[in-house]
Amino acid sequence: MKISQTDILLIPGYGDTLPGHWLMRWRDKMPTAREVKQDDVHNPSKDAWMTNLLAEIEASSRPVVLVAHSLGCILVAHGAESLKGKIAGAYLVAPSDWDREGLIDGFDGGDFVPIPKNPLPFPAHVVGSRNDPYCDHQRSQEMAKDWGAHFQDAGDAGHITLESGHGPWPEGMMSFAGFLSKLDG
Repeated sequence: MKISQTDILLIPGYGDTLPGHWLMRWRDKMPTAREVKQDDVHNPSKDAWMTNLLAEIEASSRPVVLVAHSLGCILVAHGAESLKGKIAGAYLVAPSDWDREGLIDGFDGGDFVPIPKNPLPFPAHVVGSRNDPYCDHQRSQEMAKDWGAHFQDAGDAGHITLESGHGPWPEGMMSFAGFLSKLDG
């Protein structure tokens, strides 16, 4: 599958996704990509976020590929069954471990916990870092296994954000291109 054959929905995670973050760069670089905007990124509601994601999927005219970061990955796992048949694949980067108590001061994971362990009903690829402060490396591997996803070790890449030095993230773009090439068109 090629970028031009898909609607790529970019799903940010908890908090503000700043200009220069690889997700926003991908949005600006890929003509068929658009961000799934959420109402409250500092006090998220799974149901409200899912409503916004489903609206973007319904507005799509081509096969949908999801690209999610952090809490966005957990949203995809929660919505997997309702997304069945609508998604060509999901590229999930640096899932955050909301089952871990005290992950973020002021937000306990809300209705995003517990994190689902069911296999995703579409092809998926999880990219995890060895030193992600929001998810232990072993835990990100477990999530990938639970979800039936291929796991990619990103090395010492932090949470794969601007703060960890991942603005452009060319390695991610190459990996995503490889993932897309394996999807049926």
